[in-house]
Amino acid sequence: MTTAKTTGRATFTDAPGRHHRAEATIDLAALRANLAALRERTGGPAVMAVVKADAYGHGALPCALAALEAGASWLGAATPEEALALRAAGIGPDRARILCWLWTPGGPWAQALRAGIDISVSGQWALDELLAAVRESGVPARVHLKADTGLGRGGCQPRDWPDLVAAALRAEAEGLLTVAGLWSHFAAADEPGHPSIQLQLDGFAAALAYAEGMGVRPEVRHLANSPATLLLPQSHYDLVRPGLAMYGLSPVPEVGAPGDFGLRPVMSLTARLALVKEVPGGHGVSYGHHYTTAGPTTLGLVPLGYADGIPRHASNTGPVQIGGKWRTVAGRVAMDQFVVDLGGDTPAVGEDVLLFGSGEHGEPTAEDWALACGTISYEIVTRVGTRVPRRYVGATPAGGFPAGGPGA
Repeated sequence: MTTAKTTGRATFTDAPGRHHRAEATIDLAALRANLAALRERTGGPAVMAVVKADAYGHGALPCALAALEAGASWLGAATPEEALALRAAGIGPDRARILCWLWTPGGPWAQALRAGIDISVSGQWALDELLAAVRESGVPARVHLKADTGLGRGGCQPRDWPDLVAAALRAEAEGLLTVAGLWSHFAAADEPGHPSIQLQLDGFAAALAYAEGMGVRPEVRHLANSPATLLLPQSHYDLVRPGLAMYGLSPVPEVGAPGDFGLRPVMSLTARLALVKEVPGGHGVSYGHHYTTAGPTTLGLVPLGYADGIPRHASNTGPVQIGGKWRTVAGRVAMDQFVVDLGGDTPAVGEDVLLFGSGEHGEPTAEDWALACGTISYEIVTRVGTRVPRRYVGATPAGGFPAGGPGA
C-alpha cells in the first residue's frame, strides 16, 4: 500500500507521482550514505550539515533530519528565516545546534535567541544589535566570531579583529554571550594549489591564536567547506561544513567525480513528454527560431522551463535522456517548456524525460547540465523551482517527520 503526505511544496511518498508533469526525486538513503562517507574521510571532527537554500533545492527539513540520522550534530542555515523554520519544524536545541550567518540590520535577533540559534558575528554593528536583543529578551547569545581570512565577503578584517574579540570578551564577562565558535570561509578551496588556500590557512591560524591568546575558549573552530572537507585535512579543526558534497555532487569536478569520493547524487529530475509530433525539414523551433530542423523529424515537448529552474542558457545545449537515448534541448528554453529533437523516434506522450540523475544508468548528471550551461552544479540543483514537487525515497522509520509533516 502506498501512502502520501503533501505539505506545501513537497510530496512525501515512495510511489512515483505519475500524475505529475515533472518531479524531483530525493534519495535520503544516498544523503545518509554521503554523510557516512564524509565522516569516514574526516574522522574526528563534528559535522555541520549545510541546509541553506532549502538544502540546495533538495528540501531543508527532510534533508536535515536525514543528516542528523547519519551523525551530523550541527545544521547550517544562511538566513534567520531558514534557521527559525528548522526550529519551528521540531528540530530543537537538544537535537542539533543551528548556526545562522547572514544577518542584516533589524534582523530577528531576539527570536533567534529564544529559539536557541547560534549567531555569526562579523562586525561591531551586528554585535551591538545582538547585545541589545540579549538585554531585551534576557536570553544570552551563543556567538561565532567570523574572520575574513581572504574571501573578502563576510567576516571581520584582520585590522578590526582585535576590537571585535575584545568587545565579545567584555560581553562574555557580563554574562551576555558565550563565544561558542571561531570560523572563516575559503575563497578557492575548489582549486587545488591556488595560492589563497595557504594564505587563508595561515590567516585563520593567526586569528585563532590571537583570540585564544586573549582568552576566548571556543567550543568549535571551523573552516572547511565541501572541497576543503574532501581535499584539505589540515583545515578540518573541530567541525567541517559539507554542503554540496552531502548532496552527492563533486565540488571539485576537475579533481574527481562524485564516485571518486564515495558520493552519490541525491536528486534526480524527471518530466513527462507533453506532446510528440512530426514536423518537416526547415521548421523553426521555439522563440526566435534559434533551432531549425535539418530534415523531417519528430519533436518532443518537455513541460519544464526557466520558471521551474531550467536555465535559459541550456537553450540548444541541455542534455536529457528519453528511451535510453541522449537528446539535446532544441531551441530556446521558454518559461514553462522546452523542445527536444527526437530524430524521428516516436515515444509515447507521457514517457519519462530524465533531465539529470546519478548517472548510474547512463543519464545526464547535474554536472553535465552545469557544463552545458557554463555554470556549476550548485546552481543547477538549487534553482529547481517550487512548481516541481519533491518526492522523497529512502526515508527511515526512525527518522520520521516532526508533527505537522515537512514544511508545516
